[in-house]
Amino acid sequence: MALGEPRRGCGAHAGRPLELLCEDCGRCVCALCPALGPHRGHRASAFGFLPELLTLCLKDLEERKEQEAGNRRCIEQAANDLKAHAAMTKKQLSDRMTELQLLLREEESLARNLIDEKTQQALEAHGQQMESCQEKLAALDTFSYRIREMQQNNDIIQFLEKSIEIEKELQESKSQLEQCHPIPLSFEHVLNYYKHLMTGLQSVLQKPLEVRLKEDVFSSLNATTKKEPGTMLKTMSPVDRLLFLKHARSPTWEYDSLHPRLKLSDDRLVVSCNWRRIFYPCGPQRFDKLWQVLSRDGFLSGSHYWEVDLLQAGTGWWIGAAYPSIGRKGDSETCRLGWNRASWCIKRFDFEYWAFHKGERIPLTVEDDPDRVGVFLDYEAGILSFYNVTDGMAHLHTFRCKFTEPVYPALRLWEGSIGTCKLT
Repeated sequence: MALGEPRRGCGAHAGRPLELLCEDCGRCVCALCPALGPHRGHRASAFGFLPELLTLCLKDLEERKEQEAGNRRCIEQAANDLKAHAAMTKKQLSDRMTELQLLLREEESLARNLIDEKTQQALEAHGQQMESCQEKLAALDTFSYRIREMQQNNDIIQFLEKSIEIEKELQESKSQLEQCHPIPLSFEHVLNYYKHLMTGLQSVLQKPLEVRLKEDVFSSLNATTKKEPGTMLKTMSPVDRLLFLKHARSPTWEYDSLHPRLKLSDDRLVVSCNWRRIFYPCGPQRFDKLWQVLSRDGFLSGSHYWEVDLLQAGTGWWIGAAYPSIGRKGDSETCRLGWNRASWCIKRFDFEYWAFHKGERIPLTVEDDPDRVGVFLDYEAGILSFYNVTDGMAHLHTFRCKFTEPVYPALRLWEGSIGTCKLT
């Protein structure tokens, strides 16, 4: 029955108008039906709630539409990013293949030069040997000519004297007859080397590309190689903490980056303020002005989730993540957590909450002060999200960024202590 139309009469009780909705049957009834009629004992409500119900339905539908529109925008952006990434990857692939082709050409040139060099050395040796043979032939021709001259000489005395002289010279130059057999220069070892190189390369390339990529240790470091194309990370609202605990980590804090006014627990999970300066060894990784510290564990791929305990953190704290390239010396913006391109954080101070990145701050609305904050990182998706674990995983803020360096959990303290929750 449409609102505003005349009300029809009750079929069970003649003359009685339809005034109620039987919630069990989903039918309109009169006031007597739940008490005396066929709907006795059923739950019934007055029509007055319908406008409010429809309003709530419309609100729910609008929220769903907004969520789906957001999902569509996110997927469209992911599709555009994917196209750009694919185009860039193909360009980089072309560059790599061009480099490989240049290397192969250089290898061919080196092999050709080697053959030319060895050939030239052998030819020079052959040339010297041929000159030596020619000199010996000339000497032998000279002796032959002198002997023929002597044969025409009728002076016996002079003939004997010259014969003795020539015989003496022949004895001095006489050597054992040697026959030269040049050893041929072979380049078979060069051909064999590249034959084996080609055989090895062919044996690799015979495998399908996807198999080779999975077997390669460097490509397998990337967690996205195990995901199907178009894989979505889907979260429910309200968020189920168990969904994140599948990616649970328990990062410990790095001693070498610790500010001298901070100290670590024995298990490296808790960072506390110390009002007396501790004389740590000076090093390039240590924060010397800001009370900050980075984790020992950095993430270069995959999904990771960790939680920090803020019960003893006092009124001021910064929770986030940073690249290892964040500044360490001084208190300039290059060193402050959230004030540069190398770090992200949420901050609480004077009962106000903010999200910081590159110095841009976004105010956050927090229903209940968190005793524990969960941080979720999806490296490939470029997501860094923060949740109030003590308020049913209430979403605090999400940064979206294309990460280019390893991401390290990070924190900054004003007073008290902050501890990493042991989830693993």
